[in-house]
Amino acid sequence: MDFSDYYGRRILERRVGQVPAGVQALPTIEIGANTIRCCRCNHITPKMKAALPENEYYCPHCINLGRVSTLTRFYHVPEPNQFKINYPVLTWNGKLSALQQRASEKVCRGMTAHLHQLLWAVTGAGKTEMMFAGIAAAIERGERIGIASPRVDVCLELFPRLKAAFANCDIVLLHGRQELPYHYAQVTVCTTHQLLKFYHAFDNLIIDEVDAFPYAANDALLYATRQSLKENGGCLYLTATPGDVLLREVKRQRLTVSYLPLRYHGHLLPQIIVRLIFEWRKYLKKDCLPSAVIRQLQRSLESRHRFLLFIPHVADLKSIELAIRHVFAGKRFATVHANDPERLLKVQKMRDGEYDFLITTSILERGVTFPAIDVYVLGADDPVFSSSSLVQIAGRAGRAKSRPDGTVIFWVNSNSHRVKQAVRQVNYLNKKGQKLKNELSFV
Repeated sequence: MDFSDYYGRRILERRVGQVPAGVQALPTIEIGANTIRCCRCNHITPKMKAALPENEYYCPHCINLGRVSTLTRFYHVPEPNQFKINYPVLTWNGKLSALQQRASEKVCRGMTAHLHQLLWAVTGAGKTEMMFAGIAAAIERGERIGIASPRVDVCLELFPRLKAAFANCDIVLLHGRQELPYHYAQVTVCTTHQLLKFYHAFDNLIIDEVDAFPYAANDALLYATRQSLKENGGCLYLTATPGDVLLREVKRQRLTVSYLPLRYHGHLLPQIIVRLIFEWRKYLKKDCLPSAVIRQLQRSLESRHRFLLFIPHVADLKSIELAIRHVFAGKRFATVHANDPERLLKVQKMRDGEYDFLITTSILERGVTFPAIDVYVLGADDPVFSSSSLVQIAGRAGRAKSRPDGTVIFWVNSNSHRVKQAVRQVNYLNKKGQKLKNELSFV
């Protein structure tokens, strides 16, 4: 066995034979009078629902990661921080703006002190680059660092950027579709579900897009975060749209907060334009789209601006694709959704400029960056879109310095509280951003 595979992790093993020397055997299930508690996901289950033959029990809630039961145990080796530091640690040659630098320094101090902190920055503010100094200092201290996100797409976006920024450091990428085997590394980039496999591993953990599904409403993932950290470990939360739970933690002074209301290029967020399109799905029955939608998409293409067209449901994709092919027969595009087996390939093709546009569900609302694009949402008033997801969707536009504005249009069938909230939040952030710009002009 390779001991390093067990460093700071809990690996499921059958409950047979002798435990190898130097390895700890940890319990998998705690048995109560009427319930059992899973030591991996912390879920409590009635015994009747978790029963196996001969008074054995299993956890039905995290079974997709391998069945945890009383017939198994966890093998664990305490994290030894056994790393070789190669210099230079930080190989990124970019330059932060004055505002980014200020936030970066605060983040770095917080990571050094192993604080629990929040970096609240607008979409496109350059959150990734603002982490670099803190990560570099942690690497030099010989710490183990975890960088996790609820979305695979975000991890796939982060991994190559981190590999380039820390070219001399060993970095591993973990997610459910990963083909490469796990290996022990100083920096781990992973989905938040993968944190369930770690135990007291990380000196500092960074959770990117902390408000994203499924992390924000998943008690097991919150538990996994706590379990994956060392007892004195620090945690940095990154988001553009913090939810009520994080804001309460800030108010109770359990989290320190850094706030950045301007993007890295210093421009405000693109304004959201809301337009009424009544009963747009009736058009799809005739394999067409409302003329106002077609005209707007045509404007983008004539201006050589690529775009994302968000739609509410997977069931809408086929009919919208047919309607658009009738009008834009010569254009290169694809549809994409969460369970699309070619999803990652299509996103990469969009990055590489092989598509003029993508038609997508909310799966691309965050964590992906395409320069100089427009953003459209057809059916933005559908309940599937929360106000925070609409803000994130709008934030896909205007991320390039060469075109910091971009067009953002939400087509709605009726007035929507969530859409109004999203518009208000963007206006609020832009108001704070403009105030900051005005202050900077006098410095």
